Amino acid sequence: MKKIDYITLFFFTSLFIHADSNKMNVLFIAVDDLRPQMNFYGEEQMITPAMDRLATQSIVFNRAYCSVPVCGASRASLMAGARPTATRFVNYYARKDKDFPDKPSMAAWFKAQGYTTLSSGKIYHDPSDDIDAWSQTPWMPDHDGIGWQAYITETSKKMIEANRTPENPNQVIGPATEAADVEDNAYPDGMLADQAVKFLEDFADTGEPFFLGVGFWKPHLPFNAPKKYWDLYDPEELSLAPNPFQPENAPNQAMHSFGELRNMYGDTPLEGPISDELARRLIHGYYACVSYTDAQIGKVLDTLERTGLSENTIVVLWGDHGWHLGEHALWCKHANFNLTLRIPLLVKVPGVKGGVKTCAIVETVDIYPTLCELAGIPLPEHLDGESFVSELENPDDLHKEFAYSRYHAGESIITRDFIYTEWRGQNDILNANMLYDHRVDPQENLNVADQPKYKELVDAMQAKLSTVKASIK
Repeated sequence: MKKIDYITLFFFTSLFIHADSNKMNVLFIAVDDLRPQMNFYGEEQMITPAMDRLATQSIVFNRAYCSVPVCGASRASLMAGARPTATRFVNYYARKDKDFPDKPSMAAWFKAQGYTTLSSGKIYHDPSDDIDAWSQTPWMPDHDGIGWQAYITETSKKMIEANRTPENPNQVIGPATEAADVEDNAYPDGMLADQAVKFLEDFADTGEPFFLGVGFWKPHLPFNAPKKYWDLYDPEELSLAPNPFQPENAPNQAMHSFGELRNMYGDTPLEGPISDELARRLIHGYYACVSYTDAQIGKVLDTLERTGLSENTIVVLWGDHGWHLGEHALWCKHANFNLTLRIPLLVKVPGVKGGVKTCAIVETVDIYPTLCELAGIPLPEHLDGESFVSELENPDDLHKEFAYSRYHAGESIITRDFIYTEWRGQNDILNANMLYDHRVDPQENLNVADQPKYKELVDAMQAKLSTVKASIK
């Protein structure tokens, strides 16, 4: 772990010399399938005023990466503070309590240090995972919609009914998008925001130190959001992916058929290309859902300010992985490209200057030790990540040379200028690899792994992979 500089040490020591009531709280906001395309990342199309405002108060990490580009494994790895391997944190139904049961999760560790720990919404993929880490049973919304997708319109209900069969009378296959003319709390994320507000108001009354997880589902498919958020966008002005084609020389292992979109919704093709019309509707729905979630985040942050809790509460906002919107002829996550591995990450710390961006490379496994250090509590010995507290005071600090991500057999090393991925089989035989030079190809349209001039770099990347795998605890 890096040593905190003396200015930060003085600041945080002054906070912790008082009673437990002056402990730094943690508001831990997770957003599902959120790619870093908000205004504060230099993009212009999505409307996200709440997150943009939070960015002015936070350190904005431009180079944050998930450990696994699928929700269940990404979340379990982050909460455990442990990297994925071939046998742990593999897929969407990965669980911390099964894959890494003998070491405390971040929530469990904070609970052991005297914090009240609450989970609301989607922190883990399965709310029953790591259940003892929380001071109360994780809160989930009791909505009136159909299925976990929470469909509520008559059009959706008709499609669901039409897709039911005698063999599967309860299956829910509805549309990939829905725009009901309803209030925010007709959908689960609006209910979640209301509950998070109540939790914060209660904490303001009791004064107890807290770790509050608030996990928003959108913009996860299906893209269901109140109509007013769809109305923020003119679909004719939405841009389609600039590179809707497979990267040149990309191995087959790098590609997938985005079955999450094809197989779970009744208005998407089971095979073949996605039409421009459908692509535009999906992009519209994704943007609407991001704006909807942004508004809910705003309600939570407003409550933090109104109650005075913002004065001693660390706020972390993170996405569990990125997402493709037609780039590389792909949709969804489940790939080792920059668009699926890079995530949004904002960290707001009372007393630390916000509105600052850093290009320091950080990983989701670094969040656990960072929050421990910020809260002034000891670190457990099992952590694979490194605290990035020093970057909060000195955003020019490079923190680490590279990030590591894994999806099934695909293992990636991400450095300042390159992303390298390889797939190995039995006896450690190299089956395929790819290298993208972000200096000349930031969209990753040409795999240069086989070009002779990159051979030494490929060798160096392979050495980095060996080093990080040997370091996993």
